[in-house]
Amino acid sequence: MKKATIIGIDLAKNVFHLHGAAADGSVLFRKKLTRPQLLQFMAEQPRCIVAMEACGGSHFWAREMTRIGHEARLIAPIYVKPFVKRQKNDAADAEAIVEAALRPTMRFVTVKSEDQQARAVLFRAREQVVNQRTEMVNALRAHLGEFGHIAPQGINNLRRLEEIIEDADTSLPDLARDICRDMLTQISQFSARLAAMAKQIDALSKHGAITRRLRTMPGVGPICAMAVETFAPHMESFRRGRDFAAWLGLVPRQNSTGGKQRLGRTSKMGQRDIRRLLIIGAMAIVRWALRKGAVAGSWLARMLAEKRRAVVAIALANKMARGIWAMMTKQEEYRGPAMIAA
Repeated sequence: MKKATIIGIDLAKNVFHLHGAAADGSVLFRKKLTRPQLLQFMAEQPRCIVAMEACGGSHFWAREMTRIGHEARLIAPIYVKPFVKRQKNDAADAEAIVEAALRPTMRFVTVKSEDQQARAVLFRAREQVVNQRTEMVNALRAHLGEFGHIAPQGINNLRRLEEIIEDADTSLPDLARDICRDMLTQISQFSARLAAMAKQIDALSKHGAITRRLRTMPGVGPICAMAVETFAPHMESFRRGRDFAAWLGLVPRQNSTGGKQRLGRTSKMGQRDIRRLLIIGAMAIVRWALRKGAVAGSWLARMLAEKRRAVVAIALANKMARGIWAMMTKQEEYRGPAMIAA
């Protein structure tokens, strides 16, 4: 009797669909198991490849499958979709996962450790608090605008909103004034939570060897360094720095055909957290260079003389991504580029 060499699992909350196949791809079994039954069934199976879509809970199950002796592989859902035959259902998804995992050129998602997922929770919680504070500030501006008090956008202009609310001479009803004061209190609480999270991230980034090394690069702060350590796979999985930049979505989108190369805008097809933080850091460097003046003859000076600053920032973020790959693979700190006269 043939033994299953690969098992595809369509993950869910309570009911899981399994598709077992032999080395030649022939179907051996199809099963539907509950959550308590899954681990027991998989523990009874001989060592094999267990393929799953990279989704919520997939990293937990990948670690569990590895713990009981199997080889876990995670596939991005966009790579599984082309293998779904006709109607979509859980059984068809499990079969498509097996078909996709058997492809020799398939790309797999690196399984995250519990520590990496814990840091990811910190990032997601911080992002949620930032969104909540922004929503509250925008709502406060909108409420005051109803009474003819206009203030510029941005958290830096919060002081102006406070002055409008606390000024007794402003034409603001007492009820609206009390509600706006309560909103200011909530905004202050959000700011305090963000400050505490920033201290926690800074402390964590100072203890890790990888994050300390990454922080030596200009434009990479504690938050960006922690994001690279948390969300990026092992740098050895990329052949070169450009591959890492492409994984982040910092390279032009291609629409090439017939031997003619056509490059469009930045693809943005990659890890958005690291990409966004690298662009923010690059924009900070560009603004500093515009105020203080870039070094004569440097790449940055030549780019600023020819391109818009947004374009320069994205190009600089691409260079930063390649530099991060070199620093991580060579285990070296940041070294500034050698100056070449224009």
